[in-house]
Amino acid sequence: MSLRASQRRSALAAAALLISYALTYLAASRRDAKAETAASHSPSAAPLALNAAPVKVERKDSAMGTSLQFIAYTNEQVDRAHADIAIDAAIAEMRRLEAILSEWRDDSEVGRINAQAGQWVRVGPETAEVIEKSRWIGRLSEGTFDITFQAMSGVWRFGSAQAASPTVPSAAEVRKLRALIDYRKVELDAKASRVRIPKGRKIGLGGIAKGYIVDRAVAVLRRAGLRAFLVQAGGDLYGAGRKPDGSPWISGIQDPRAPRGVFFATLELENHAFSTAGDYERAFVLDGKRYHHIIDPRTGYPATASRSVTVHAPDAMTADMIDDAVFILGPEKGLKLAASLPDVGVVMVDSSNKVWVSPSLQGKVHMTQQPTDGI
Repeated sequence: MSLRASQRRSALAAAALLISYALTYLAASRRDAKAETAASHSPSAAPLALNAAPVKVERKDSAMGTSLQFIAYTNEQVDRAHADIAIDAAIAEMRRLEAILSEWRDDSEVGRINAQAGQWVRVGPETAEVIEKSRWIGRLSEGTFDITFQAMSGVWRFGSAQAASPTVPSAAEVRKLRALIDYRKVELDAKASRVRIPKGRKIGLGGIAKGYIVDRAVAVLRRAGLRAFLVQAGGDLYGAGRKPDGSPWISGIQDPRAPRGVFFATLELENHAFSTAGDYERAFVLDGKRYHHIIDPRTGYPATASRSVTVHAPDAMTADMIDDAVFILGPEKGLKLAASLPDVGVVMVDSSNKVWVSPSLQGKVHMTQQPTDGI
C-alpha cells in the first residue's frame, strides 16, 4: 500500500471516530436538554445540580482478544451521559489501534510488514512509535524483550487442546526458529516513517501494544474531563486519581499456584499502571516440569527464573513491555532493570516461591498470604 493510501486510510479511520463521537455527544446533549426542560416544567422535579454526588459508571466489553473493563466516577464537570460518551470513544480508539498494530490481521500495518518482509513498508505514527520503543527496551533488557519472537509463534502451543495432550517441540525445531530472532534486524526509518525486516522474519507487538493502547484510552478519558477511573484490558490496567472517598484503586496479585482469583497480595494504584506476567496463564505440566508461554528469546524455551512478575509503572506501555523481561531475567537482573526506569517497581515470585518487592513499593503492596508452593 502506498504512503498516500495509508495516510488516507488513517485519516478516514480518525474521521469516522470523531464523527461517531460527535454524533453520540449530540444525542446525549439533546437528551440532557430535554431532561432539563422537562424538569423545569415539572413542579415536583428538582433542578439539575452540577455538584451532585459522584456516580459510578461501569462498562465491560472486549478487544485485542481479551476482556475490557472500565470504571469511572462522574464529577462536577462530567455527568453520567458524558462519561458514557467518553468510554465509547475510548473503546473506539482501542479498536482502531488494534486494527493497526495486531500481528494477527493481514490488513494491519504489522501484518503488511510481515507479509512484505525484505521490503520497506510505510507505517503510521502509532506503529513507528511502538516499534521504536520496542527496539529501545530490547537493548535495555539484554534481548529478553524481542518483537521478532513472532517467528516462534507456531512451535510452542499452550491452548486447551495442548493442555489435554501436551507435547514439547524438538530441539531441532527450536534451534531452527531461534536463529530467526533478533530485534536488531528490525530497521526503522523514522523520518520516512517506514519499517523493514529481513526476509523470513516476522514481528509481533503483543508484548507492548496492549499497554500502549490502554494508555491511549486513558488519554481519551482524561481529555473528556474524567479524573477518577480504571481502565483494564486483561492483565494490563491503569488507575487514574483516587475514588471519591479518597481511597486509591486496589488490584489483587494472583497467587501463581492457586485457583484463579486467589490473591497473595494487593497493590495500590494512583495514576499508575499495573501489569502481570505469570507462568500459569497458558501452560502445561509434563513429566513433572512446567512449560509456559513466556519464552526466553535467547534460548527458545520457557523462562525458569520466576513464577510471576507484577510491574507498577507510571504508564501501561512501560508496565507491559518490561513484565516479561523482568520475569525472564529473574530477581537480580530483573529488579535492577526495573529500578533503572523512573518510578517503576516490581513484585516478583521467583522460581523458589520467594517474594521480592522493590523498595519503591513499600507501603503500596500489602501481603495477604504466602504464595502457594508447587510445580
